[in-house]
Amino acid sequence: MMILGIESSCDETAASVVENGDRILSNVVASQVLTHEKYGGVVPELASREHLKRIVPVVEEACKQAGIGLADVNAIAVTEGPGLIGSLLVGLVYGKALAFALAKPLIGVNHIEGHIHSVLLQNKMDLRNGRETEAARLPAVALVVSGGHTNLFLVGSNSRIEDGKAGMFTYTRLGQTRDDAAGEALDKIAKLLALGYPGGPVIDSLARFGNSHAVRFSRIRMKDNPLDFSFSGLKTAALHRIRGSPLDSEAGNRRAWRKSAGRATLEEVRARCSSATLDLVASFQHAVITDLVERTLAATDNHDVQSIFVCGGVACNSLLRELFHKAAKSRALKVFFPSLALSTDNAAMIAAAGYFHLQAGHTSDASLTAHASFPLGAGEG
Repeated sequence: MMILGIESSCDETAASVVENGDRILSNVVASQVLTHEKYGGVVPELASREHLKRIVPVVEEACKQAGIGLADVNAIAVTEGPGLIGSLLVGLVYGKALAFALAKPLIGVNHIEGHIHSVLLQNKMDLRNGRETEAARLPAVALVVSGGHTNLFLVGSNSRIEDGKAGMFTYTRLGQTRDDAAGEALDKIAKLLALGYPGGPVIDSLARFGNSHAVRFSRIRMKDNPLDFSFSGLKTAALHRIRGSPLDSEAGNRRAWRKSAGRATLEEVRARCSSATLDLVASFQHAVITDLVERTLAATDNHDVQSIFVCGGVACNSLLRELFHKAAKSRALKVFFPSLALSTDNAAMIAAAGYFHLQAGHTSDASLTAHASFPLGAGEG
């Protein structure tokens, strides 16, 4: 059974063909980094226009790489939210049109659910390819962390995922950010320091050259739900350290240099960063990542689970992976990540999630619409 997945929730136009929910036949992603780089962030109107330009060739290329025609797919899965409404509409309307023209089932997929399925998809491919890993088992605590989302879920299933015929998965929200997403906080500090775009990967690379304990950031304490996140306080603390300090004028010089130099390599940026800037970057990243890891581990303790899924764009962060693997080893937990390619936005995860919806008989009709806000699952309690 071949599912065509379409993803356009933010600034990547993506299409993928996935067979039986666990074999990627193609996975095409058209990035818009160059379009948004000079603005230091995603411009929604420009993102929508780029999706309009790219959606048809991206889907055609996905089918070409899979060695099939559009008529050969068994269903079409498309992201319905959450995301930028204009971006979502491009992929969703195109997917609806294809489903109607081809008389194929249409499946609306929650973008966050797709990220969770990227872990299961990766795990199944690793097992099939003989890589040294264990089968991912449910229930599990899932951390979905990116530039737009920071959520903790308890993930369960109505049947075994090992049999390949699982029914609908169940999602219980354990925690979520009350302000900035973790990736958003990293991006904003990178922009403030004129380090480059996208900021999260740049900070991850530069942090290796700084002292992560040089700048002290207070531990984040949450009232009511200790599994919720908040990064606005960390961001404000970093802002106060930068504004009016030598770091501020250094960032201004770097900003002027970047404007005249255009694109720059990591080494060129690093050469224009003082040790104080590198220490701040490393300390800020450490504070954000440590908070993510600690709250996720607390969730596993609260719910007595042995598996952790980590997914979303920030799952590419090297410190996040390092700290989770260390914690898993010391606590006898199993932690699962998707590959770097499946961590960032892609359509393979949408197709994989769509497969299980189709198996459970859950499809959408012509009333399917896009949702800028689209919570996954129910809150705990």
